[in-house]
Amino acid sequence: MCGNNMSAPLPAIVPAARKATAAVIFLHGLGDTGARMVRSTCRYQKPPCEIHLPTRSPDSQEDEAGIKQAAENVKALIDQEVKNGIPSNRIILGGFSQGGALSLYTALTTHQKLAGVIALSCWLPLRASFPQGPISGVNKDIAVLQCHGDCDPLVPVMFGSLTVEKLKTMINPANVTFKTYSGMMHSSSLEEMMDVKQFIDKHLPPID
Repeated sequence: MCGNNMSAPLPAIVPAARKATAAVIFLHGLGDTGARMVRSTCRYQKPPCEIHLPTRSPDSQEDEAGIKQAAENVKALIDQEVKNGIPSNRIILGGFSQGGALSLYTALTTHQKLAGVIALSCWLPLRASFPQGPISGVNKDIAVLQCHGDCDPLVPVMFGSLTVEKLKTMINPANVTFKTYSGMMHSSSLEEMMDVKQFIDKHLPPID
């Protein structure tokens, strides 16, 4: 699922137009690079918000050690943003495919309170490692936007549905939103990106 070499390449960063008061950390999927995600994501940037797109290396499916190490690398990136003056509750974590799976896992296991999670065309990894019932961590009320194409041949939409069902038993179900897109495969669409933009605007509102 996720490699344990995420920290090796430097992340692609879309800087804020002025001093950043929020950040979006977006993890891409297998075979992608930060550069392509920059082109698609920065169109929806709402300043003053930094966007980080770490380039990660893939590894075998459900590699427990790799997933946990990759999550620690993401937590370190969040810590760095906090040191730079951005509170963790002004940070949204997101990703596509393996990146989305890692985002969900990280948000559910971190001690850092986050603003939200954007999980695109993905699943919850190591789901059996989580206890039954609600989690007790700082993100038990976190807002989650999960999106999936109903024609995805790589990560079937059923995986997304099962993940949503699991999430609603772990965190406040009222804060979990699942959107599907007719005809969309393992990719994105303008409709999905507009939903992502609205989620970011809602959970990272400008501050004076």
